[in-house]
Amino acid sequence: MISGNKRFLTSMIIIGVLFFLFGFITWLNGILIPYLKIACELSNFQSLMVASSFYIAYFVMAIPSGWVLKKTGFKKGMMVGLWIMSFGALIFIPAAFTRAFPVFLIGLFVMGTGLTVLQTSSNPYITIIGPVETAARRISIMGICNKVAGALAPLILAYFILSDGDSFVQSLAGMSPEVKEIALDALAMRAIAPYTIIAISLFLLGIMMRFSPLPEIETEEDNATEKDTSMNEVASIFHLPHLWMGVIALFFYVGVEVIAGDTIIRYGMLLGIDIEQAKVYTSYTLVAMIVGYVLIGLILIPRVISQRIALVLSAILGIIFTLAAIFTTGTTSVFFIAMLGIANAIVWPAIWPLAIHNTGKHIKTASSLLIMAIAGGATIPLIWGAMADYFTNHPQNAYWICIPCYLVIFYFSVWGYKLKPRKILNE
Repeated sequence: MISGNKRFLTSMIIIGVLFFLFGFITWLNGILIPYLKIACELSNFQSLMVASSFYIAYFVMAIPSGWVLKKTGFKKGMMVGLWIMSFGALIFIPAAFTRAFPVFLIGLFVMGTGLTVLQTSSNPYITIIGPVETAARRISIMGICNKVAGALAPLILAYFILSDGDSFVQSLAGMSPEVKEIALDALAMRAIAPYTIIAISLFLLGIMMRFSPLPEIETEEDNATEKDTSMNEVASIFHLPHLWMGVIALFFYVGVEVIAGDTIIRYGMLLGIDIEQAKVYTSYTLVAMIVGYVLIGLILIPRVISQRIALVLSAILGIIFTLAAIFTTGTTSVFFIAMLGIANAIVWPAIWPLAIHNTGKHIKTASSLLIMAIAGGATIPLIWGAMADYFTNHPQNAYWICIPCYLVIFYFSVWGYKLKPRKILNE
């Protein structure tokens, strides 16, 4: 554990900047989905592949990220992650020139790969630098940085690429095929300037990270004590059922978090709401998450409720808000989708420390597994997209997919986190 208040504060600020970056890059997808749906002429299912290609990188690259961190350490690993993200942003340039949707997806996958390295290092970092009992509070502070950036990101990108969305879509209807192709090519080219700026910024931030005062830290794997002998004697990561339940819960959580943030703009458009109004809806979801972080993560935890009880309440609220969205219509239904931000806010901060607790020498592998669970954002939103295409006249029915996700989170918060290592059970 890092000692000294000044050192602790410096570490929190640097990690806070990284979490701001996570949020900015991640929640750009909220506006990219409707943008690429128009530019590349996609179905709802196809447009959700934007989220899928981005989040599947967490599953594919999480274990390799753990290997990278073992070689580089946390600090240099963050620098590598930032440079990988910079390269992914550069791929948007040829993608925009060719208006090739698969190339956009490759760029998103590469950016997701860089984020995987960053998250694999930074999440356990923020957990380890203080007492486990207040880990959810520290992650909540990081979450505020993340979601403030997430609320700004779609608004900033929309200014560059979709400021005239309604008039542009209407004009397409009266164009000949040749003129329409030219207009769509011009629309795709709008992505070049913002993603060039993003690429340069990420590269420079990587250099700054390399020379930052952020210290390396020891983990339980590197500094095992006799006090945690029982955990370190667990021979295999497969003997930690509470960790695996945490991985499953995070998988379903990320799925519903992405649905709440990345589908809400498209959902508003399916309800007949103008793009000019709908393009801010992702920011509403992120603002709701910020409210949840402040109210639950900073004010209530741990003074009034524990992080586990907060997780129970979050799952219940998720079910209530989802049902409210399904059984209402218009802007009221959209409002309840945005309110899922409050239900989702504390889930990641609460699941992570509960799942990683007492993993002993397996902590880095455990961290990689939890990061792999972010792949839920690659699969579950695709189901939403397929359901939205099927329920054309009642798109709110696509949100039924959220109910089983919140039930899994509820199970982990009540029973799953208490599962004991198999070695102890067999004794």
